[in-house]
Amino acid sequence: MDEVMGQSPSIRPPALISSLPEDTPGPNAYGIVLDAGSSHTSMYIYKWPADKQNNTGIVTQHDECHVEGGGISSYADNPSGAAKSLEKCLEQALTNIPKFRHHQTPLCLGATAGMRLLRLVSQRVMKEVENKLQSYPFKFKESIILSGQAEGVFGWVTVNYLLENFVKYGFVGHWMNPGRETIGALDLGGASTQITFETSEKVENENNTMELKLFGETYRLYTQSFLCYGQDQYLRKLLAHLIKVQFNKLKDQIPVCYNDSIFSFENCKYSKCSFNGVFQPSLRGRFMAFSAFYFTHKYISTLTNMDMTSPNRTEEAVRRVCSMSISEVLSIKTLRRNVCAVSNFVQVLLTQGYHFNEVSLPSISFEKKAGGASVGWALGYMLNLTNLVPAENPVAMKTLPIGPWKGILFLSIILIFFALGYLLFVYRKTKSNEGML
Repeated sequence: MDEVMGQSPSIRPPALISSLPEDTPGPNAYGIVLDAGSSHTSMYIYKWPADKQNNTGIVTQHDECHVEGGGISSYADNPSGAAKSLEKCLEQALTNIPKFRHHQTPLCLGATAGMRLLRLVSQRVMKEVENKLQSYPFKFKESIILSGQAEGVFGWVTVNYLLENFVKYGFVGHWMNPGRETIGALDLGGASTQITFETSEKVENENNTMELKLFGETYRLYTQSFLCYGQDQYLRKLLAHLIKVQFNKLKDQIPVCYNDSIFSFENCKYSKCSFNGVFQPSLRGRFMAFSAFYFTHKYISTLTNMDMTSPNRTEEAVRRVCSMSISEVLSIKTLRRNVCAVSNFVQVLLTQGYHFNEVSLPSISFEKKAGGASVGWALGYMLNLTNLVPAENPVAMKTLPIGPWKGILFLSIILIFFALGYLLFVYRKTKSNEGML
């Protein structure tokens, strides 16, 4: 597993998480998560009813902001610049969250693989960032470097929460288990990639397993994060590999991330492996792929009008992308020159690395958002964090908010009067017929 720097939050079993109608009564509470990725930083503002039950927020996304420039890991030589880069989004949070809620709003930052790569330098950057966050009137909670395992698991929680696979607010006004299978999560960032899914198989490497208890159900997860296998680090690995092949004498000068073959499918000491000797059980169920997976799939589909529905079709689509000229690729403004290399990497990672085949590859849904919220680890992290926020004025759980109850009561009264009127009409008609006889 990835080296863990700093403490990642434990997964606390949420007592109740689901979607409620927007007109849920009572004021909202808010929370802020800064997702400090390797290539950029995004800020997400979440909200939930302040009179929530069981100390768990019913969380929805309220707002988001994307920090200009690179990720905080790009400020290794200018730590104060990393802190300053966050100001615009933090000012936006001051505006979009009611002022009377500022001092109660938890604020936290989670850095991912880009900062895990910086090692000692990361401490100076994180200190500057933490000082900046503490200068705002929010309730600062923490600024941490997430482990690869935490990043993968929080992403899995986000995906299944948004799809209401844990618990659902039913039509009849009760919380219920929808009886759905969970789906796996595939995340591709700039510096790492994560795969997380539920499994009933024995996980032969204990570092790859985590057990969660959510809503009375126990989930056994397989999770793995591959450091240096995000799209940006892959491109650097590719360049280093080409240099090593062309100039073998330089191999001792290549950084540690780039001194191996890009993928290794040998030396598996377990019953089965993905790549680089890492254990992976058999794939199970459906998957959602997000972050750079989504954008790469979008690029391939835009350029070729082909979907990644089978290994052969995906390989053919990538071949078409890589046969295009630079001018053809750049004719679409959102595409980058490295679209061929990244597309090829995603194709090999999914089919040869993770072993998606003719049956399992079509089960992947490539998404940017679900249920109106951005897909990633941040929402899962906030769901976990809200267990630490005390509820205000706890009251007995209502099966429905007051608005829907009034509507149902009104309709019930109308139906009762209609039924009574109909019975009275039938009774009078029967009596009239008897009189005629």
